Amino acid sequence: MMTIVGVTSCSTGIAHTYMAAEAIKKAAKKLGYKAKIETQGSVGTDDRLSASDIADADLVVIASDVSISGSDRFEGLDKVYRSGSERFIVDAEKSLREAFNEIGKPIA
Repeated sequence: MMTIVGVTSCSTGIAHTYMAAEAIKKAAKKLGYKAKIETQGSVGTDDRLSASDIADADLVVIASDVSISGSDRFEGLDKVYRSGSERFIVDAEKSLREAFNEIGKPIA
């Protein structure tokens, strides 16, 4: 099973952070993938990604409207897709398909 990991964050750290995370998880499940999403919200970081989570992932999504904490964890990886959070809130399934295409792993 393919795995998606990611980080979501927004300027206020409230609604969009968690809405994007949920949307990504739902879309991943619908596409038959496993997903773990780290949220960096106003209450801090939840579901922190481990080094092995990142290493084992087929796709890393950074859906953020601000700089994220720990961004150095993703430097040099060719499987990282970056965008704003709203794109995933509006249509997470389409956005995941675009992300896989961008990293050279298109899905049906």
